[in-house]
Amino acid sequence: MSGLPHSPHALVTGGGRGIGRAIAAALVEAGATVTVLGRNAATLEEAVSAGAAHFAAVADVSDETSMKVAISEASARKPIDILIANAGSAESAPFSKSDSALFARMLDVNFMGVVHAVSAVLPGMKDRPYGRIVAIASTAGLKGYAYVSAYTAAKHAVVGLVRSLAIETAGSNVTVNAVCPGFTDTDLVAGSIENIMKKTGRSREQAIAGLAKHNPQGRLISPREVADTVLWLCGEGAGAITGQAIAVAGGEI
Repeated sequence: MSGLPHSPHALVTGGGRGIGRAIAAALVEAGATVTVLGRNAATLEEAVSAGAAHFAAVADVSDETSMKVAISEASARKPIDILIANAGSAESAPFSKSDSALFARMLDVNFMGVVHAVSAVLPGMKDRPYGRIVAIASTAGLKGYAYVSAYTAAKHAVVGLVRSLAIETAGSNVTVNAVCPGFTDTDLVAGSIENIMKKTGRSREQAIAGLAKHNPQGRLISPREVADTVLWLCGEGAGAITGQAIAVAGGEI
């Protein structure tokens, strides 16, 4: 597998924890300079202190202005070659109880967060000899799940955006792809497990099993497995891979 070019600058949104932090750490190991971006300064600084990133930038991905400012400052330090649009959130409810505010929240973070990040980095990226954009979507961007219609709609939008951007940027050295993890062993899924326990009375083990059953391998995905897929897409040898939505889900998709 061809590795990264010499010391690219990678920006990882939602990089302070979970999948984002695993991706940031993998990129550091591969020789990238990494900036993690998120809302919680303490979490981001802890990632930097632990060696999972070099720099931190505080911004809310749903806020276009704060994203422009934070990414401009990061780019001034070193032009951004790799964008990992990872930040996201999930809320569950039956469609009958999913109001417009819920849909707006899911779209603002999970979809518009990607739009804001890409809008800020793509103009400069297209002018350089190498660029990689990877959006962390979900298997919910490739299929439907009950009780998460708003989240699923937002993740489908991310996959559609990736496919369109890949065509628009095909004449440049930029590739645009999505990675679609199944249920992954993160604090976000831990919240879903707590919600299942509260609403159904199931034990933690039963709640985890209920999520893992979607995966034919019968387990949760590890953040590092997602990070390794991202690392491959960012490598120089993946230059012909663009417009793809790659499931990391043990055969679920």
